[in-house]
Amino acid sequence: MKQGSRRIAIVVMSDEHSGLALSCAGHPWIRTPHLDRFAAANTRFASAYTNSPICIPARASFTTGRYTHETRNWDNALPYTGQMPGWTHRLRDAGVDVTSIGKLHFRNETDDTGFTRQILPMHVVNGVGDLLGAVRDPLPVRHKTRALAEEIGIGESSYTRYDRAIAQASTQWIREHAQDDGWVLFASFVAPHFPLIAPEEFASGYRLADIPLPKLARAADRADHPWIAALRTCFPHDSFFDDELRRRALLSYGGLCSFMDWHFAQICRAIDESGLADEALVIYTSDHGDNMGARALWGKSTLYEEAARVPMLLRAPGHATRKVVGTHVSLVDVGATLLAWMGIQAPVDLPGRSLVELAQAPDDPARPVFSEYHAAGAVTGAYMLRQDRWKLIYYVDMAPQLFDLVADPEERTDLVPGGRHAHVVDDLIASLRRIVDPEAQDRVAKADQHALIEAHGGREAVVRRGGFGATPAPGVEAKFA
Repeated sequence: MKQGSRRIAIVVMSDEHSGLALSCAGHPWIRTPHLDRFAAANTRFASAYTNSPICIPARASFTTGRYTHETRNWDNALPYTGQMPGWTHRLRDAGVDVTSIGKLHFRNETDDTGFTRQILPMHVVNGVGDLLGAVRDPLPVRHKTRALAEEIGIGESSYTRYDRAIAQASTQWIREHAQDDGWVLFASFVAPHFPLIAPEEFASGYRLADIPLPKLARAADRADHPWIAALRTCFPHDSFFDDELRRRALLSYGGLCSFMDWHFAQICRAIDESGLADEALVIYTSDHGDNMGARALWGKSTLYEEAARVPMLLRAPGHATRKVVGTHVSLVDVGATLLAWMGIQAPVDLPGRSLVELAQAPDDPARPVFSEYHAAGAVTGAYMLRQDRWKLIYYVDMAPQLFDLVADPEERTDLVPGGRHAHVVDDLIASLRRIVDPEAQDRVAKADQHALIEAHGGREAVVRRGGFGATPAPGVEAKFA
């Protein structure tokens, strides 16, 4: 930015919005018209990923700019406490107002996580979170999964009401502070996270008859990797579904994506009406995606495209950014972007780069992007490396998977069996090992989780207590099952 110009940035984050679930990204029936218009006028990163496909690890990486094996926020019972500083601390300590509105999913509101203030925050249950998700050896059966199939329909939920309040508070904040110098707003919504209950005004735009069954939903059509088979046993979501309910679930998910799209439009309108369109950096993204019934999987927790891909849209006034960027990016790049935009030097060891810089440069498909998963349902650590056309999923003590996302964007054909692509697999594993020691970090994660479970009475006590599914909206009590 020019010397002396105002430094303002607004980040809008949704929850569980797959990067595939936008019409501008080619989704055949989900409608996101406001996000589409924003992308068409600005920049869309066509290949953006979460750094861990579950809330707390993803949000810790987003905030610190570091990978999960660095933050050691392995799962939804090891929340971010602010002990490892993030872009929030660096900006605030440099005199920038850093305000959050909505979901954070940190430990509590009193930890110093770098925000100047938190408005309508959502944090983990009882400052602890989902202890059952840290039980991994052996994996428990998550009985609360039945609720996902039972809580599907048209109407309002505590989450949609919470999102409406977040939108109102966010637009009010923008209008009231439009003339202030030097601020960052993080507006964080819950949609389209389950429960899959969509407001009628958005769900009514879809017809059940137009919604196809998700790919590979039938057991006869797929060959589960052993890691996925273990996840499916832990999370038996799909056993409670029939084909009609699968379509109804997808209709509600689409309705919630449109609901989130409408909230983004309200924020953009407030930006424009406040005279900030030519000044404020605007980013839209999500913490992770959703399997959307593909492979008979629901929720997040896999490294397949549905759950690992996220939207990444950018408006950077005054910069000649391209409309569609093919360089692979991830959530750790957002912090680097904010620091650069606000004129603050980032630590040299952070893996992220400014999205503005990447959007101005030629595509660099060789840039590796990394994700990992050590949380609920993970029998062992799983790691993803996206580089060029290839995507490697590395499972500790199990065979890896390799997909050619140019020839096979739906990941229907694992190229590891047969060995014809062994040289590609070897090269990608070597690149992965330059980022992480998979086996060593798997041991660290399991040791941390074991210690956590022991501190809460041991495995038997935690399993007996059960899980509560999604973190409830503020003011709503968690129900264990």
